Amino acid sequence: MIQKSAMITIVGRPNVGKSTLMNRIVGEKIAIVSNKPQTTRNRISGVLNRGDAQLVFLDTPGFHKPRTRLGDYMVGVVNESVADVDAVLLLVEPIANAGPQEVSLLEHIGKDLPVILAINKIDSVEKSTLLEVIAAYSALREFAAIIPISARTGEGVEELLEEVTKYAADGPQLFPDDMITDQPERQIVAEILREKLLWCLDREIPHGTAVEITKFSERDDCVVEIDATIFCEKASHKGIIIGKHGDMLKKISTMAREDCEKFLGTKVFLQTWVKVKENWRDSQVLIRNFGYQ
Repeated sequence: MIQKSAMITIVGRPNVGKSTLMNRIVGEKIAIVSNKPQTTRNRISGVLNRGDAQLVFLDTPGFHKPRTRLGDYMVGVVNESVADVDAVLLLVEPIANAGPQEVSLLEHIGKDLPVILAINKIDSVEKSTLLEVIAAYSALREFAAIIPISARTGEGVEELLEEVTKYAADGPQLFPDDMITDQPERQIVAEILREKLLWCLDREIPHGTAVEITKFSERDDCVVEIDATIFCEKASHKGIIIGKHGDMLKKISTMAREDCEKFLGTKVFLQTWVKVKENWRDSQVLIRNFGYQ
């Protein structure tokens, strides 16, 4: 029976592995991942019930210098997410100097708020180099704990969870027992499709895309019908997304449909369209319309 709870925000620079760690913790893919920065745009809650404690992790966008109104929104999400939580988990790469993103993040976190430093991607370096990383970050702030981990392999994640559980305090259960995220299915499906755009497209094109689910319904034969519109910023980008003879859009849609079927546990009939909305990332109205609010 859940008797304690804690909320922990995961922060870090873009592409440091925050979403990979979130998925590892909850045991399901609830946050999309790619090898490109600024993959995560919204704050995503992941729920883990551990003994008598419920741990709620908040996955946030990568902290960066914004160049658009969407970027301003993403940085605002990070700043808001380090308030009114029980602890902050700062995820960094095993590099022996803190960058401006980490320094700025630490400046935004209240001095009285416990910060756990998690050094990620330790499977990619010699363990002996970690002492230099620890020394570099320890000069910036006193951390509640410093734990080397690999979100990809799971190394050190159990120790991290043991540390985080210490911040669970007596209080009400925040989410039902069988709930692992606060995201609606429609939103996860839209994010799955956007993930495939990130994987399949190069340069700035995938960062200028947004996905809107216009139909999400289950037929009598249990097949889920999904209609999705992909918005991009330029007509030339639309042509690249569709590809010659529609090959690229078909590839993206097929990959997305397969992941949607795994997530929903049933057959999916997915139809996709591509439309142009010029400079939507600088339109406050369109940013809200696409769910970034």
